[in-house]
Amino acid sequence: MEFKQVVGRRRSIRFFEPDKQVEREKIQTILEAARLASCAVNAQWLRAIVVERDKLPEEKLNQLKTPVAALTLDLAPLHIYFFCDLGVVNRIKGERLRELVDVGALAPTHGWSHKFVDDFVYPQILEPMTRNREGYLGAAMADCGGAAHIALLTAFEEGLGACLNTPNPALVSRVFNVPEEWVPLWVLLVGYPAESWEAGGQRPRPPFEELYFEGEYGTPFKRDPTVVE
Repeated sequence: MEFKQVVGRRRSIRFFEPDKQVEREKIQTILEAARLASCAVNAQWLRAIVVERDKLPEEKLNQLKTPVAALTLDLAPLHIYFFCDLGVVNRIKGERLRELVDVGALAPTHGWSHKFVDDFVYPQILEPMTRNREGYLGAAMADCGGAAHIALLTAFEEGLGACLNTPNPALVSRVFNVPEEWVPLWVLLVGYPAESWEAGGQRPRPPFEELYFEGEYGTPFKRDPTVVE
């Protein structure tokens, strides 16, 4: 499907063909798409643990269930748990920014150099940012969310259905024995849909002109119905 068609047809799928496994190449395609998502300072905060439901011990599967996602966890043959790795910035210390300088993505015309990264960007911006965990997590989650939604859309482009859910963070960390610096975010439940997008289509949304403005607050961005078509 074309990108706009994927966006227009996407809806949260909660009924899956439970015995139809997702092919490994499609799983990798989803992860490759997430890896290519835009990310501030090229930090790549997003981490994922891929879980095939049938390979997960029943005890662990039951621990991961929440009141709103228990049935969906049972039905979806593939679970992708997303995390934010808050330790990455202080591990790489500007290394990936220097890589961007080397390939020309951060140009000298805009002030970028290895020295600029080493003397200013990392010690005066990035490292201090990590000391405020709440603010740091908020900034990193924006990029993690973008990458996770690219993964979500890619699943639909691959002919699959998917639904993002919020797991119990403490249980997820314990079940998968993740590093302390990894913050659990979401689980992407994936499989072949047992329901059609046409049965519901896109869910109701607030009116377009209540959400978007032009030039200043209070001046709605006028919606052209022909664009929607």
